[in-house]
Amino acid sequence: MTTKLQELPEEFYPREKLAKLGRASLNNAELIAIFLRTGIKGKNVLSLASELITAAGSLDALGRMEAPEITKLCKGIGLAKAATLSAAFELGARAIQETAIKTPFTSADLVYDYLAPDMRWKEQETVKVLLVDTKCRLIKDIDISIGTLNESIAHPRDILRPCVIHNAYGFILAHNHPSGDPTPSRADHETTRKIKEASELLSINFLDHMIVGKPIESKMRNYYSYRQNNRL
Repeated sequence: MTTKLQELPEEFYPREKLAKLGRASLNNAELIAIFLRTGIKGKNVLSLASELITAAGSLDALGRMEAPEITKLCKGIGLAKAATLSAAFELGARAIQETAIKTPFTSADLVYDYLAPDMRWKEQETVKVLLVDTKCRLIKDIDISIGTLNESIAHPRDILRPCVIHNAYGFILAHNHPSGDPTPSRADHETTRKIKEASELLSINFLDHMIVGKPIESKMRNYYSYRQNNRL
């Protein structure tokens, strides 16, 4: 017989636990349960939350799903619950980016932390340019192109034009690899070379080219930085 949440001691209620011990005291299922609010017949909300995470594969995978995808994971997750969860994850991602915007891009890790919430799980290759001022603070974030599963098209003029228009001190070029492996290809090397030559002609600082990959167990910040690898 499934234990009802109401039959558990009060200290096991996620909301009560959060109020007494703080949000860091809750495990992933307990946090999810707060947003789900209620369980379904024969399954309390904590069991439903655990099942949802398991069905998604991981909390990270769940966090990148849209509401309609979440509804398909397990019985009892309707659009209202799924939309609430999806909105909560999106708020978290935006909070991370908002903090990153206020922090100068003084390291490749900081650039990755800003880019990852949006780029690491994309199924198409996306090219982005981050325009920065003299203190490496973000001026503007611009999407340059979205390609197919394996490639994108980005001409040096499309990348450098925004730098001129916005009078940027410099720029960071970034794109993702849908495969998840950030190892640069020959095309990546050739594109980097051409953009470097063009930026030097215009006296615009090409600060880095970052390839965003998917996190793996041994490397949560999975990326390749041309600057960090002394290739720029």
